[in-house]
Amino acid sequence: MSDEEHHFESKADAGASKTFPQQAGTIRKNGYLVIKGRPCKVVEVSTSKTGKHGHAKCHFVAIDIFNGKKLEDIVPSSHNCDVPHVNRTDFQLIDISEDGFVSLLTESGGTKDDLKLPTDDALLGQLKNGFEEGKDMVVTVMSAMGEEQICALKDIGPK
Repeated sequence: MSDEEHHFESKADAGASKTFPQQAGTIRKNGYLVIKGRPCKVVEVSTSKTGKHGHAKCHFVAIDIFNGKKLEDIVPSSHNCDVPHVNRTDFQLIDISEDGFVSLLTESGGTKDDLKLPTDDALLGQLKNGFEEGKDMVVTVMSAMGEEQICALKDIGPK
């Protein structure tokens, strides 16, 4: 056996895929789906019957989970669709910086400083008002396909 050590240079992540395949016919309302490269939540599914030649088709109407845009797609029900891995994580809010970023406390006690304030005006107002009043706030961060965004918040009482 060789005594020399091998060093591998790698710019790749851990290999966890951003999506997984799922048959179009098994995707239901309130599920997730990738349409035009965007992670979406399905709001409507309709399936057409098989025609003279071929497949039953699934017509999906979905809303982008990050920007709220409505997207549609039609896929043969026997074909696979990409489904994003969607994670929701709760963090305690520590600070809101002047440049529009938030500072969050992670489970391990570290800080997460790379997340921007939400674009939703109602959520943004609640977050800023609660922070200015000195309340303890817990924000829910949704992440999918390499994107993260604050999607909800809870008030856990005064500091």
